[in-house]
Amino acid sequence: MTTPDADQFRTDPPRVADERDMYQAWLDFHRGTLLWKCAGLTDAQLKNASVSPSSLTLLGLLRHMAEVERVWFRTRAAGLDLPDVYCSDDDQDGDFDNVADADVPEAFATFKAECLAADDAARTKSLDDTFVGRNGPISLRWVYVHMIEEYARHNGHADLLRERIDGSTGD
Repeated sequence: MTTPDADQFRTDPPRVADERDMYQAWLDFHRGTLLWKCAGLTDAQLKNASVSPSSLTLLGLLRHMAEVERVWFRTRAAGLDLPDVYCSDDDQDGDFDNVADADVPEAFATFKAECLAADDAARTKSLDDTFVGRNGPISLRWVYVHMIEEYARHNGHADLLRERIDGSTGD
């Protein structure tokens, strides 16, 4: 099985743009990269854990990123009172865990919906807007940079998982 062309999922960010457009373009690029790494696989392959003792899966990564999109952009930056998507007080890693019986189409739909909702929540805010974090104020600018970093790290994991599943590699 081969990975679909990356252009179906992502567009290269501009090399010159204002700050907000640059952040959004890189965030969208990384969102698309994760979808690209998951494309063309069966439900079983998406649920296939990496290497023991790790239980990391592509589906778990997708669910995790849906969760963090909601938490950082909507719950924290926009101040909305929303429940977690997959996690709970009893299962703080519910996004990564519990994939064996997970509904794959629902997880993809949730990921896409959370990305759109995150964009909507951030669209009217200034990059300088802040909210209270554990160690003091956090700006929306920081959230964008953090999310780009979070995707970049997990897309590295996704690349290794995908290579192990079917040998596909790519940037």
